[in-house]
Amino acid sequence: MLSSPLKSVRRNWDLYLLILPVVAYFIIFQYLPMYGVQIAFKDFMAVKGIGGSPWVGLKHFERFFNSYYAWRLVRNTVGLSLYQLVVSFPIPIILALLINEVRNSKFKRVVQTVTYAPHFLSTVVMVGLILVFLSPKNGMINLIIIALGGDPVYFMSESGWFKSIYVLSEVWQNAGWASIIYLAALSGIDPQLYEAAVVDGASKIKRIIYITIPCLMPTAIILLILNFGHVMSVGFEKVFLMQNNLNLESSEVISTYVYKNGLVGAQYSFSAAIGLFNSVINFALLIIVNSISKRVSQTSLW
Repeated sequence: MLSSPLKSVRRNWDLYLLILPVVAYFIIFQYLPMYGVQIAFKDFMAVKGIGGSPWVGLKHFERFFNSYYAWRLVRNTVGLSLYQLVVSFPIPIILALLINEVRNSKFKRVVQTVTYAPHFLSTVVMVGLILVFLSPKNGMINLIIIALGGDPVYFMSESGWFKSIYVLSEVWQNAGWASIIYLAALSGIDPQLYEAAVVDGASKIKRIIYITIPCLMPTAIILLILNFGHVMSVGFEKVFLMQNNLNLESSEVISTYVYKNGLVGAQYSFSAAIGLFNSVINFALLIIVNSISKRVSQTSLW
């Protein structure tokens, strides 16, 4: 006689076959590379391999924390990530609420298409557009500033502007796409709730406050928890492409520093130690925020 799990596999073999590529992807690209994490505690030498390289304990971690750049890197990474979270997280929710209230289906489709479209631009194209729009000589933004009687602003060469440019361009590019999840959640709300509220004399604003938003909160909380799990993982490509020697003070983050030291500088063990520290902080934040959410709102990832 077959055991119960084997019976389940035999009965639903087509479903297990369907999920097999996803499982294989995570095993090959997410779990197997964890073997290489040990080089963070070694002086890695390519000729000796990972297993043959000598152990050095926490040497590379101490080197990073004692370096001049450590505090600036952590400050820039956390500051940019929290800035992005505070600004970009509520906007897709607001956009989804606004689109959900539109009754003209043709106008609704146009708005959705216009807001979704920027998401499909590659990072290189996106940064190219930013550089063109903010050019001090013929950029659209500076032309408007000059027309209003001001002086051109060198946005990309002033470190104080970097974070705002990064975050606002992220909002423009991804707010429409991020709103899809919230629109899906809104479509699952029972229409009878709204009908009962109308019968009770509730206005549209009250229906949004007392029905729509509470029904949307579980989805928003789950996404907020996931976002906190990436606080230390600011996107590398866009930051690196927007970076230059003049704005380096505010644009140098952990991911770009790891790239420069690991791949360019061939300091594999040192960069692995920094990356491991980054991942541990993200994991800890995910656990902490999930626990707080579970206690406060009864909504959590597990």
